[in-house]
Amino acid sequence: MTDTPVAAALAAFRASGSPWLALPFFAGGAADAVAARVDARIAEGARVLPAPTDIFRALTETPLPEVRAVILGQDPYPTPGDANGLAFSYVGAGRLPASLRVILAEAGSERSAGGDLTPWARQGVLLLNSALTVEAGKAGAHLRYGWSALTDEAVAAVSVRPEPAVFLLWGAQARARTALIDSGRHGVFESGHPSPLNRARDFPGSDPFGRANGWLAERGVPPIAWRLG
Repeated sequence: MTDTPVAAALAAFRASGSPWLALPFFAGGAADAVAARVDARIAEGARVLPAPTDIFRALTETPLPEVRAVILGQDPYPTPGDANGLAFSYVGAGRLPASLRVILAEAGSERSAGGDLTPWARQGVLLLNSALTVEAGKAGAHLRYGWSALTDEAVAAVSVRPEPAVFLLWGAQARARTALIDSGRHGVFESGHPSPLNRARDFPGSDPFGRANGWLAERGVPPIAWRLG
């Protein structure tokens, strides 16, 4: 077993030939620097999540040419077994996270359908976190490790494409990236964060999924099946 699992995951991602590899984050040394920093924490005894094979899953499930929508999260769930590399997606055995329950309720999903958002990703929904790794029990531990450059570049890369896409920006951190998006070419739908801790409660009823599909349909892009189950 390699003692540099994140570097190994990066090497495997590079070998995949993904269109995302053209981003400066991968073409330069930034990706290697972040991988080395995370691997150093592992060497110090930290338990890093998600599994190495899932770290770049948002990019492998949704290649750049296939992106129809973008949803940005913060970082993976810090409980082992809960995260699968897609923002907000939950594959744990416990009760769904509070924010995800609010999101799925807005999407009209059945509670019994669970919280795995892989069906969204495979329809062209880029579910990308600002940090692709976290440490067990330490939410936000890797937010300043350099992953955010990848998120910025991915948003910008979708924005410069001629094909239309919708950006669903929830909360201050996601909404701060509006400057990277050409709103004349793409749909931008902002709201508060779906977290129940958001006192403004300005996510429920905002209909981000219906508005996104309406915008796509007006431009001849097939709608996304947001409802799970």
